[in-house]
Amino acid sequence: MNLLDGRPKVQVSLDLTNLDEALATARIAVRAGVDWLEAGTPLILAEGLHAVKALRKEFPDHPVVADLKTMDAGFLEAEMMFKAGAAFVVVMAVAHERTVREAVRAGKQYSGLVMADVMLHADKPGIAKKLESWGVDAIIVHTGYDERHHTPGLSPLDDLVAVRAAVKIPLQAVGGLSIEQAAGMPGRGAPLVVIGAPLAIADAELKPGADEAKLEAVIREFVTRVKAGG
Repeated sequence: MNLLDGRPKVQVSLDLTNLDEALATARIAVRAGVDWLEAGTPLILAEGLHAVKALRKEFPDHPVVADLKTMDAGFLEAEMMFKAGAAFVVVMAVAHERTVREAVRAGKQYSGLVMADVMLHADKPGIAKKLESWGVDAIIVHTGYDERHHTPGLSPLDDLVAVRAAVKIPLQAVGGLSIEQAAGMPGRGAPLVVIGAPLAIADAELKPGADEAKLEAVIREFVTRVKAGG
């Protein structure tokens, strides 16, 4: 299966700290038509490899993205997640070049894919070119939670055009986008679209206790919009 075939993909971010809640939310998202399941950083910190294994076991047809945000030990961390069933791992662009290359080496060995997050890098287009040359499979143009709350108004849209012009590999843009902006990402050259916290979707939120039927309907509509090009 070619996971990066150029067609828009919708990834649900499971930024929860409890595996049961994450699985329940994943069930809603899968019924709504999402393509990929992200074991978010909070979930990995709370549940570790068990979260990736559980998602892989229950949803064998939905690739799992392990949002490790790896900064060191690139091969080891990637290897652990690939062995647990992850299809993708995330390494940070501000990490050492060898860390990135080692994550890529693990990907080649275990038939996995590597995303690189350019959050906080001083030259996002420049590092994106290097990441592509080092064998990374996709770039995440990310404005972090603390960053955008410290400096209101920051957005991945600030960097997206320049990064898109710098590389040919697929892009994902996340962090502070509205639901309308996120749905329109394929038209901006970033076809790997994420829905999840902290995106508030009308009166429904991707969190425990949400109205399941309403959340499923809203995610389904979002998936339809993304697949139609925004």
